This record gives sequence, C-alpha cells and structure tokens, in this order.
Amino acid sequence: MLPAMLIATFAALGALHVYWLLGGRFGLAAALPEVEGRPAFLPSKGATLVVGAGLFACAGLVAVLAGWVSLPLRAGLLDLAGCALALIFLARAIGDFRLVGFFKRVRGTRFATFDSYLYSPLCLGLALGVSRVVWARRS
Repeated sequence: MLPAMLIATFAALGALHVYWLLGGRFGLAAALPEVEGRPAFLPSKGATLVVGAGLFACAGLVAVLAGWVSLPLRAGLLDLAGCALALIFLARAIGDFRLVGFFKRVRGTRFATFDSYLYSPLCLGLALGVSRVVWARRS
C-alpha cells in the first residue's frame, strides 16, 4: 500500500506541474516562496517541465523499487537511486534556512504557512516512505 500511496502522490504532483506548465493558475500563488509580498522567483516553463517530469520519474522509480516494474538495472544501483531520492526530499523538508523548509527564517507569508503545515511535512513523509520502500527491498 505504501508504494501505491507514494506513486499516486508523485504522479499527482507531476500532474500539478504539467497543469501549471499549460497555464493553470490554481494553487500557483501559494506554491512560490515570497519575499516582501512578491514571489522570490518565477520559474520558467522549462524549469516547470523539468520538475514535473522529475516527479513522474520519482513515481516510476518507486514502482521499480517496489518490484511492480522491472528494469534491467543492478539492485545496488536501484537502491542507491532510492536513497538519493529519499535524501533529496529530506533536504527539501529541512530547507535552505531562508525561504523553504522546517528551518526557514521568512515566515508569515501564504507560502510559508503552506510550507510549514503541508509542503515540508509532505517532503519528510515522502523521504521516509521512499526509505521504507528501499529498506523493504533489502530485507
């Protein structure tokens, strides 16, 4: 059940980025860190595409790690990829100590609130979930 939840989450996040890439606006204002009431950056369409594709790739990696999809790759390489994915999301949850993550300094914005109560906990959960899937492979 855990791999299914992880795959669904990664796929939904990937689909959300594709929606934004195609011009959708819902949720976008709360998805960008703010400084003095303005977005800290405006991602390009290319960056949005890369993030969306990366999230779909995360879903695919979890499917492979769970044994639902087979790829002709060495088990050690798959475990390494899974550990790297978990570390990436753990790092995102911890944050940059400025705008994102549990230890951010900029607070009181719409993004900061969503980040504290949704985005960072979600990233931590994804990191722990992927770690558990990798661990289950090794057991």
